[in-house]
Amino acid sequence: MNTATTHHHIVPLSIYIKVLSALLVLTVLTVIVAQMDFGMLNTLIAMGIATVKAALVLLFFMHLKYDNKLFPVIFLTGVFLLVVIFLFCELDIITRVPEYSVL
Repeated sequence: MNTATTHHHIVPLSIYIKVLSALLVLTVLTVIVAQMDFGMLNTLIAMGIATVKAALVLLFFMHLKYDNKLFPVIFLTGVFLLVVIFLFCELDIITRVPEYSVL
């Protein structure tokens, strides 16, 4: 039987309250930005805010900040590969030649 001990990082309640406050502020910011028209930047701004919120949840509530440093590397590798797949799909859509229908 393995007798190795594991250490858990205890996060102070004040950190959780600060993260909660940041998430609430970012949620209000999301609602405000959704009511404005930034043209082509609407999606980019919404994804940026969502990315920051997801990072806060991952770092503090899922404890990636305090875990073994291999876990964030594995997670970021998955995110990187997802972005690469999205970019390949976007390149495919952008470079398509429109088909002309014969009437």
